[in-house]
Amino acid sequence: MFRNLSTGAIGYGRDFFEALHPARAAGFQGIDLDAGQLLEPTSRDRVREALEREKMVLGGWGLPVPILGAEGDYHSALEKLPALAEAAAAVGHTRVATWLPSWSDERAYAENFTFHIKRLRPVAEVLADRGCRLGLEFLGPKTLRRGHAYEFIWTMEGMLELCHAVGTGNLGLLLDAWHWYTSGGTVEQLELLADEQVVYVHINDAPAGVPLEEQIDNVRCLPGETGVIDLVGFLQALNKIGYTGPVTPEPFSQKLQTLPEEERLVAAGQALLKVWEAAALPT
Repeated sequence: MFRNLSTGAIGYGRDFFEALHPARAAGFQGIDLDAGQLLEPTSRDRVREALEREKMVLGGWGLPVPILGAEGDYHSALEKLPALAEAAAAVGHTRVATWLPSWSDERAYAENFTFHIKRLRPVAEVLADRGCRLGLEFLGPKTLRRGHAYEFIWTMEGMLELCHAVGTGNLGLLLDAWHWYTSGGTVEQLELLADEQVVYVHINDAPAGVPLEEQIDNVRCLPGETGVIDLVGFLQALNKIGYTGPVTPEPFSQKLQTLPEEERLVAAGQALLKVWEAAALPT
């Protein structure tokens, strides 16, 4: 696995090419890239050259198909997906990810489960045909589910069940340390996973002094900032199962946003490296 940067996750406004060198200097080994930037063959060559020059690798890209969108929007985006997946696969950019709400105000659990299979299967088939995998993120906080008519998947086990039900063989987890923690997940559960079940990873910490059931999704901390989440155990478990993908800070930290952009990048890189070293992972 490798330390990865999503510029959007920390509010770093540089484009891909501008961000590569500062990201490497800040301790990152990989970086996300929107697959739309790869549609032109010349862009692919430029990306390959830049990555080789900076000794960086690609992390992942966000699924542009709105799984819960209106029929027209969903099918329109689905029609564009093959070209995106082919362009991304041409440079080995095969890890795709999205998140699914842990609630619904329209559909009870069983109906919603069936709806998600119907929407996800065509997407997964397009990606599978082009050698891409799709990671699905479950949302753990109880505070997100309050006030909604129906609960939906909010645990790792539930999301793996959905992946299996879709049945295309290329679905797995977007595993977020925050959602793992707020769903009551354990290190022992992580150790039962296999590399192919984890497509992409987010890492962060939680505010201290807040009960588990009262944690708010968009109030987080940099990795290792508070020690509330057992990130050493989290990383060591991923290492134990042979996870080979990106580990990306997603702190949603107001404190981080007060820093100038370049300091923001360095702070995120240093925080990730610190927990990496605490977990005794190769640097």
